[in-house]
Amino acid sequence: ENRAPSPSHSIPDDITGILSSAKILLSGVGADEQMAGYGRHKTTFQRGGYELLREELKMEVGRLWTRNLGRDDRCLSHHGRETRFPYLDEDVVAYLELLPIECKCDFSLPLGSGDKRILRLVARMIGVTECSTLVKRAIQFGSRIAKVSDKNRFGSSRKATGQSKIVRSRKGS
Repeated sequence: ENRAPSPSHSIPDDITGILSSAKILLSGVGADEQMAGYGRHKTTFQRGGYELLREELKMEVGRLWTRNLGRDDRCLSHHGRETRFPYLDEDVVAYLELLPIECKCDFSLPLGSGDKRILRLVARMIGVTECSTLVKRAIQFGSRIAKVSDKNRFGSSRKATGQSKIVRSRKGS
C-alpha cells in the first residue's frame, strides 16, 4: 500500500489517503434493495405491512439496473476500475426472491438489527460481530459530503430542499 498525498482542501490533516493497485472492486449494491436495508423500508412496512414492503422491494430491484449500475460503472470506469456485484449474481437474486420476507427483515427490531436481518445473522455466524449492528448511512451522509456540497451551493446546509431548479436563459428572450 502506498500513501497518497492528502489534498488539504478536501481531506482533514489527520487523515491520509491510501492508493491501491486493485483493479476490481466488490460492491454491495443490491443488498439494501433486496433485504429491506433502507430506513424508508421500515416506513413502508408501517404503512402497509409485509405485502406493501414486498411490492416496494420488487420495484426497487427492478430499477437497479437503470438507476444505480450505469452511474456506478461510469464513475468507477473513469478511475480505471471494474466492479463485481455479488448481491446481483443471478443465483443470489433467485435465492433471495424465494425467501419469505420475514427472513430478510424484522421491523419489530430496531434499525441495525431488523433491517437486512439475514446479512446481520450471517455476519455474526462468521465472527464479524462488530459491524453486524451498524445502522446504514448513505455515503453522501456518512461522509458528510451532502452537507458540505449544500453549504457550498446554497450558503447553508438548511437551504437545500431538493426544490432547486436549473434556470437556462434563451438567447433573445
